[in-house]
Amino acid sequence: MTKKIDPQSARTFRRLWQFVLPYKRVGVVAMIGMAGTALVEGGLVYLLEPMTDEALVAQNLETARWIPLAFIGIFVLRGIFGIATEYSLGWIGRNVISALRRMVFCKFLTLPTRFFEERTAGPLLSRITYNVEMIAESVTTVVTVAIRDILTVIAAITVMYLQSPTLLLFVAIVIPVVALIVRGLGRAFRRYSGRIQDSVGEVMQVTEEIVRGNRVVKIFGGYEYESERLDEVDRRNKQQNLKLIRVRSVGVAMTQIIFGIGVAGVVYMAGRESLGGNLTPGQFISFFSAMMLTLQPVRRITNVNAVIQRGVAAGASLFEVIDEADETDTGSTVLQAVRGRVEYRDVSFAYKANNTEVLANISVTVEPGASLAIVGHSGSGKSTMVSLLPRFYDVNGGLILLDGTPIRELTLKNLRDNISLVSQDVVLFNDTIANNLSYGQLRRHSRQEIMAAAEAAHVLEFANDMPDGLETLVGDRGVLLSGGQRQRIAIGRALLKNAPVLILDEATSSLDTQSERRIQEALHELMKNRTTLVIAHRLSTVEKADCIIVLEAGRIVESGSHQQLLSRDGQYAALYRLQFTDE
Repeated sequence: MTKKIDPQSARTFRRLWQFVLPYKRVGVVAMIGMAGTALVEGGLVYLLEPMTDEALVAQNLETARWIPLAFIGIFVLRGIFGIATEYSLGWIGRNVISALRRMVFCKFLTLPTRFFEERTAGPLLSRITYNVEMIAESVTTVVTVAIRDILTVIAAITVMYLQSPTLLLFVAIVIPVVALIVRGLGRAFRRYSGRIQDSVGEVMQVTEEIVRGNRVVKIFGGYEYESERLDEVDRRNKQQNLKLIRVRSVGVAMTQIIFGIGVAGVVYMAGRESLGGNLTPGQFISFFSAMMLTLQPVRRITNVNAVIQRGVAAGASLFEVIDEADETDTGSTVLQAVRGRVEYRDVSFAYKANNTEVLANISVTVEPGASLAIVGHSGSGKSTMVSLLPRFYDVNGGLILLDGTPIRELTLKNLRDNISLVSQDVVLFNDTIANNLSYGQLRRHSRQEIMAAAEAAHVLEFANDMPDGLETLVGDRGVLLSGGQRQRIAIGRALLKNAPVLILDEATSSLDTQSERRIQEALHELMKNRTTLVIAHRLSTVEKADCIIVLEAGRIVESGSHQQLLSRDGQYAALYRLQFTDE
């Protein structure tokens, strides 16, 4: 037995219906089509009685003439109603999918970084692809069962009652058994249900990129750009699926019409050549056909709760994402001309409550245009420290200030507009070199400005050797480029943004010597007149920093210039000697 729908599932299903209601006018067309289909199917089996008794048995030529025409008319009507039903429900289903998909995608753009780091990408991507398909299937199946199938069963039972009430009583006992058998057989055919998704791959690609590259989206203001990209690929996905639905519905209708004409011919010839009989054969055939007509609808009615449960489960997983809290953006202050003075004042941070602090009582000031290098062993809190500045996370204690204003008081947009980021794990999108340089809000820059940034970042050195130059596609996550080339594009992007504060998170690690030399030249250009926070494993890259701090277990254990720290012969000197020996 199927279990009853619990109150939580009922609430989820009612919430799903809110996505269907905007298309109620198209729903009326679908309802008319389904009601019409039920009526003509009932009329079809009822016509079997005069066809058999009068045309075939009694050899009534007048009946033999109009019966075939009636069959043709019924099948034509059935085809028309079928098109109305299939296409209308398909149209509603695709639009529900599109609305849910866009809502979840836009939610991905505004969720905090912590959300993505606590979850794996696969399940998140499946929600925006597979789960929304399950929801549409659930909604359209329930509509079909509630209208067409129930009306079809009522019409068939009416025909059976008119032909033989006694047999109907027997069928009332047999039908549940038959329904269970058909339900079991239906499982074998379920895998053939229409789930073709011609362009879902593009949707998954765009979504995966914003899931993986959410920091770049946030820091470079790519919300609108990513929404436009999703709109485009989703539009193509919807169009392809609607084409599939249209061809499928028309194909079904044409098949039914051709089949009806064939049946009409057989009926006409059989009526001409029938030898005779009594009323019983016609009543029996009509009754038997009506009984067979109920099999598919009864199967769907029997299985409807399972379909609802699949849709509810898929909907609950989507609403779990939709109901997540967005990034906290309570700030109202907008700084107009940021000089770039950054101050960490007694900052403490832990990723989760009751966990060991990753940072403890960090206090350091970087004056406008100066550079601060942050070094230490892996796990000492270096990346966490710089991640707090653009508010990928919020501090648990203390304050971070930009030009004397606590960053919590700034709007997220204003704060991130004044920060650029270049990290070791460069995020590039499956687009051209030029569009990766002028990503997000940087699209407002002219071609000349893009070329200037590409020149300064040494991007043109390799782009000019490519057939399409800056219009060369970089591939998925920049796979068609080398690590050094990807890094230079990231530097060019930061140059184009021209923000007063710059974060370099291990921007030269894992590069060969020649690539590192080019990257260092580009970084030198990028760091001019900018407040820069540098994380680097290679201490040779931070020797010229204005100030160097050494982190150990989330605390500053040393600070000073390169020469000062070497002369103290502490942890920095030990790290420096270790690297020098390794090299």
